[in-house]
Amino acid sequence: MSETVARREARITFRFAPEKAASALHWMLAEAQKRNRSVDLHTALKACYFADRKLLNSVGQPVFGARYRAMKFGPVPLEIYEMAKCEPMWLAELGLSSFPWRLDGYALKMVSNEAPNMTTLSDADMRALEEGFDRSIDMTFTARTAATHGKDWQAANLGMMAYEDMLDDAADKEEKVNYLREAAPYMRL
Repeated sequence: MSETVARREARITFRFAPEKAASALHWMLAEAQKRNRSVDLHTALKACYFADRKLLNSVGQPVFGARYRAMKFGPVPLEIYEMAKCEPMWLAELGLSSFPWRLDGYALKMVSNEAPNMTTLSDADMRALEEGFDRSIDMTFTARTAATHGKDWQAANLGMMAYEDMLDDAADKEEKVNYLREAAPYMRL
């Protein structure tokens, strides 16, 4: 296989930022409490997708860098999904003894009064997260699902999604894709 063909077939991959994901989940739950609202898995995971896609297209990198699976009801950032379900390996990765939330069925519930650590998120990350969360929490389940069944989700055919497909169509898209294939694994998110 030639180098050109191998490079074309390589996918853009980022190093997942677990601290940002934990901070974002905690912030979403705290923000929902302020608004007297609740957050379920679908709302939180789609907010993360909206934030990652927004930042990827505006500054050339996602907030979290999660691996996305195209599932029946939309994109699922796998590592964030595991974290939301309180998987113990993420406690060890983050150096925590417990998460400030628990999963009750599909609902995420705060179990701590501790404020979220927002120092892990840049101003651009926070703007993307706020926009993604506002968009997600104000939609119905059906509307969120429809809004996340775009070209990127369709191209994955219920498999792993590609960041290449999350980039908006533009004259410089191929140039961006080529750059990100090379640089993304080394970016610090």
